[in-house]
Amino acid sequence: MIHEVDEALRGLLAEEILGETGAEVVFEAPTREWVARRSGAPAVNVFLYDVREDLDRRQAGLRDEVDDQGRTVRRSEPPRWYSLSYLVTAWTQRPQDEHRLLSLLLAGLVGAGSLAPERLTGSLAELNLAVPLVVAHPPAGHRALADVWSALGGELKPSLDLVVAAPLVPLTRPVGPLVTDGMEVHILDRSGGPDGTRRSERRRSRHQGEHGGVHRGVDEAMPDGQPPEPRPDAAPMLGARRVRGPGAGGTAPGTVRR
Repeated sequence: MIHEVDEALRGLLAEEILGETGAEVVFEAPTREWVARRSGAPAVNVFLYDVREDLDRRQAGLRDEVDDQGRTVRRSEPPRWYSLSYLVTAWTQRPQDEHRLLSLLLAGLVGAGSLAPERLTGSLAELNLAVPLVVAHPPAGHRALADVWSALGGELKPSLDLVVAAPLVPLTRPVGPLVTDGMEVHILDRSGGPDGTRRSERRRSRHQGEHGGVHRGVDEAMPDGQPPEPRPDAAPMLGARRVRGPGAGGTAPGTVRR
């Protein structure tokens, strides 16, 4: 996102504002080493010195994306906005020329108000949101330009404080289809019946009854954690433990008396 803002700013400054002045637009830090290396050609330095989230623009909640049939296929968070602070300075051989460039920059940036949609690329173009910018506003408490110059190791120079509010592409989470069928259990009795044939059985853990009620299958636990009571029409549970002898009258739920 930051590099996309850089390219949009480069196009705005070089093509619309500076025009035929011949000034080069660079994004390097204006340190003493950079000043020593530069030639005498006019230049406009746009140095990114601070990136902070704009908490006033933060939104809560999720946004649903639906397909052609109206089903939700993705959920995404709202984009987060970040304030990109640039230190804009003009560099020529004479202070008068630098002031002239700063005047052009100030008038052009104030008149623009935002980055034009046709200059946005990548994620900024996909979001299709306005990218506003403000210039020469009184700095907030966390921004002190004198401290920036001190950190760069250079002398204080006339500059413009440019802040661009840019959105960041939100996180997107895919959404699976709704589950409409109950769980089915397929049981195969490999021991075979009296005639030697194998018996298979299919049960649903929950199913719709004849009168619209929901019945519990024999293999579903009750809410209190106790084993379920088999339905009268349900077949005996395969693999159940058989209890023989005098104690068969007190068999535990889920067993078969013989």
